[in-house]
Amino acid sequence: MTSFPSRRAVLTAIGAVPVLAVAMPSPSATAAAAAAVVVDPSVRRQTIRGFGGMNHPAWAGDLTAAQRDTAFGNGTGQLGFSILRIHVDENRANWSAEVATAQRAIAHGAIVFASPWNPPAGMVETFTRGSQTNAKRLRRDSYAAYAQHLNDFTQFMKNNGVDLYAISIQNEPDYAHDWTWWTAGEIVTFLRNNAGSISTRIIAPESFQYVKSMSDPLLNDAGALANLDILGAHLYGTPFSNFPYPLFKQKGQGKELWMTEVYYPNSTDSADLWPAALGVGEHMHRAMVDAEFQAYVWWYIRRSYGPMREDGKISKRGAVMAHFSKFVRPGYVRIDAASNPQTNVYVSAYTGNSTVVIVVVNKNSAAVSQQFVLANTASAAVSSWVTDASRTLTPLSGPGVSNGSFTATVPAQSVTTFVVTVGSSNGTDTQAPGTPGLPTAAGVTSTSVTLSWTASTDNVGVIGYDVVRVSGGTETPAGSSATAQATVTGLTAGTAYTFAVYARDAAGNRSARSSTVTVTTTAGPTGGCGVGYQVVGSWSGGFQGELVIHNTGSAALNDWTLSFSFTAGQTITQMWGGTPTQKGGAVNVVPVDYNRSIPVGGSVTIGFIAGQGGTNPAPTTFVLNGGTCANE
Repeated sequence: MTSFPSRRAVLTAIGAVPVLAVAMPSPSATAAAAAAVVVDPSVRRQTIRGFGGMNHPAWAGDLTAAQRDTAFGNGTGQLGFSILRIHVDENRANWSAEVATAQRAIAHGAIVFASPWNPPAGMVETFTRGSQTNAKRLRRDSYAAYAQHLNDFTQFMKNNGVDLYAISIQNEPDYAHDWTWWTAGEIVTFLRNNAGSISTRIIAPESFQYVKSMSDPLLNDAGALANLDILGAHLYGTPFSNFPYPLFKQKGQGKELWMTEVYYPNSTDSADLWPAALGVGEHMHRAMVDAEFQAYVWWYIRRSYGPMREDGKISKRGAVMAHFSKFVRPGYVRIDAASNPQTNVYVSAYTGNSTVVIVVVNKNSAAVSQQFVLANTASAAVSSWVTDASRTLTPLSGPGVSNGSFTATVPAQSVTTFVVTVGSSNGTDTQAPGTPGLPTAAGVTSTSVTLSWTASTDNVGVIGYDVVRVSGGTETPAGSSATAQATVTGLTAGTAYTFAVYARDAAGNRSARSSTVTVTTTAGPTGGCGVGYQVVGSWSGGFQGELVIHNTGSAALNDWTLSFSFTAGQTITQMWGGTPTQKGGAVNVVPVDYNRSIPVGGSVTIGFIAGQGGTNPAPTTFVLNGGTCANE
């Protein structure tokens, strides 16, 4: 087998992949009105931790005092970043280089987290990995010492006035040609046995392309998961279709989900190139809406392709980021809104501090008219800011708001942020709604169920319902609805679930919990499994693929074998998360040590590099342990 391409080589290769290209504006876009976007603060999604970037004095030079204020201040001409990422040097003599910028970020109210690239040299051994004869990994007998190294850095920063919010185990352990490799199994072992001794929150795995085979094992191991606080990922070349993470939603309750490094769409163009910089807006939108990340962190803060130019001024890419970071502040919550109401128009909405923030990215070559309706709130005024070819974070007048609605003309190839001052429409209401009726179940499938119940009554009016899963004394949010019916998805086949419902009114009063109903989902496909297949990235003569195996049956899948066939001469040259054998087009994959068993409702992600000819059709049939799996 050949080794992975180096990180630099892969970045170069995927630079031409369509998922990294900036979508071109539609030439036929017009200013025609579209359906109204209903923004509902009562339907809450993820809590936002913030937006920020990396400072690496050893590689890029430290930010100056003025640049620190530009990055983390939130006045005119400032980015409003609320997260700083710093480097954990393997040599503690270099730690002091991180202090000054971190102190200033803290003074502006930002949080700071840290990532290591290598352990101290004495803890590292070399090994042969494919054709790389000098690959590095942490010695097994140094795990405890490495945990102490990370704890020492945490304490050093604390002694210098910087209380780290979190620390990572390893930067990009899966594309570590130039630093230290970790397998998912090694990360699981470290989390389970050593991470508990570290005195701040723990981030892992920070994989290069949000590779699920690096993070699935962390979520599927109870001991490792107990010591994981933040699941971190990078998004280099990751297609938007791979942004959602159902397993995290299933097993990551109480954990945070962060995007901890990216530059987009490339590191070659000037950050002021327009409308290319507008692609950052769509990327951030997708990260917040599709992936439901709580943090979005750029690579170098100051760089020709970064949010701050080398002269310390905000670039166009930085201005696009600031449309989120300046207005969507830490602790705000993303709320429900139609995310793509018109072609090439992307909308996300957030609430906090008696405001609703709406960020609109218009990639069309013409202006669009868009109406916004704020449900279940009283809105007083709207302020707005725009960045386009000729303007950068420029304040606009209006638009006017009437009866909770406003209509705006969103300029061509622009990002616009609307800040709406809101308040409860019934601020003196203290009476809770009546208890909803007993839920009843219908439309039960292997992964979903539709619940309905008798509506609640209220002295003013019920605005919505919250569905919860009940397990003993624990409740887990399962969905929200404006009506007395909701469909709960993401369930496991052949599994019993207990649900209940709460009602809410406009003043935020919540009813007593309804009686519970227990529902058992139906059995899965004949094979008790589902397989998702996708091409993650491609280049001349080769591609990177991903397989996700889901256990939809009622028993664990042990020592599994997955079989499928390529039909156009594709040949696997490297695989992680599984061990392949290939004869002609026929491929068999068996597990590696850490994923020999797929628990009920669990999944395994397998990544691979393969050669290809002129075409690259996907396999059509997947067989696991003799049973045919559903295509997902």
